[in-house]
Amino acid sequence: MQGNQTIFLVIQHADLQTQKEYLPVIEKAVQDNKTFPANLALLKDRMALREGKKQIYGSQIFIDSNTGKKYVQPLQNPEGVDKLRAEVGLPSMETYLQQSFQMDWNLKEYYKNLPEIEKLLEERKSAK
Repeated sequence: MQGNQTIFLVIQHADLQTQKEYLPVIEKAVQDNKTFPANLALLKDRMALREGKKQIYGSQIFIDSNTGKKYVQPLQNPEGVDKLRAEVGLPSMETYLQQSFQMDWNLKEYYKNLPEIEKLLEERKSAK
């Protein structure tokens, strides 16, 4: 599995076209128990955001370069995200954000900050 994990990380950080090309390979590897379902979830989140869609599993965080404030990038189903995460072997949003980013997960706060997050992401996209 270690070799597959290395290959996954290369694909996860590649450009969108490469990710699209290798998505079926990662899906097959999950079916064959050669990589973790969580890897596929992370890849799908990253690809969705790059395609201008909302992420499914809440794995992608945005850091405002002006304030240093951290945000969860837009989610398709914020209320059901923990159930979806559990299905692929990912910890709850609360655990993930606390351990990885020293952030708290609060659904009310997420919704309150969502317009600001979307505005910041749009500004970042326009600046490129």
